[in-house]
Amino acid sequence: MTNRIHSGAVIYAKDIASVSRFYAEIAGLAVSHQESGFIVLESPGFQLVVVAIPAHIAAQVQVASPPERREDTAVKLIFLVPSIAAARSTAARLGGALNEAGREWQFQSYRVCDGNDPEGNVIQFRENAL
Repeated sequence: MTNRIHSGAVIYAKDIASVSRFYAEIAGLAVSHQESGFIVLESPGFQLVVVAIPAHIAAQVQVASPPERREDTAVKLIFLVPSIAAARSTAARLGGALNEAGREWQFQSYRVCDGNDPEGNVIQFRENAL
């Protein structure tokens, strides 16, 4: 991938392989680097680094099945996808979830839907509505 990253995010995860696979497939990100404690995913101009939660903290983190959304956070990642309906199906297959179609809304020139990754981190998906 490119060395010219313009924006990005870091997300901490108990299971970095599962969380990375989720974002790679649903957001079209490619693995550009991997080590035992983190996985770097990229697309042109954006980088998502999935970092393993330290073992002493991870031991206290419980991830339910299905995961409970962690909505009490100040940040929500947003990803543009070709189709929210396809993202909903992909999310379910990979252990995440998107709200049902009836809870989608219009924002600017996008159709928008919230969801969560396999560990409950809240995310938003947008598709072009034009």
